[in-house]
Amino acid sequence: MHRFSDFAEDDHQLEGDKKSIDDILGTEIAVKGYRLQDSKYNRGDGKVLTIQFELNEQTFILFTGSAVLKKQIQKYKDKLPFMATIQRVNKYYSFT
Repeated sequence: MHRFSDFAEDDHQLEGDKKSIDDILGTEIAVKGYRLQDSKYNRGDGKVLTIQFELNEQTFILFTGSAVLKKQIQKYKDKLPFMATIQRVNKYYSFT
């Protein structure tokens, strides 16, 4: 008989209090994890990025449709966890 843990994909929820991306602009955070899933809104690529981060020894999450942040976090996912600052550059957000 199979064990659930042998075939189940890691699909855990990210925990933390919700923060707005605008609340942390320009503040260094510790990015701990992320999740990319279908959005309930049909914008852009139809995906929403959930970022789990730590700030002042508290865990938070934020939601964004930012194409640049999605691309960056997927490209550097093997570097998690990492310290970063989210900046607004013209009309988009970026890790710096």
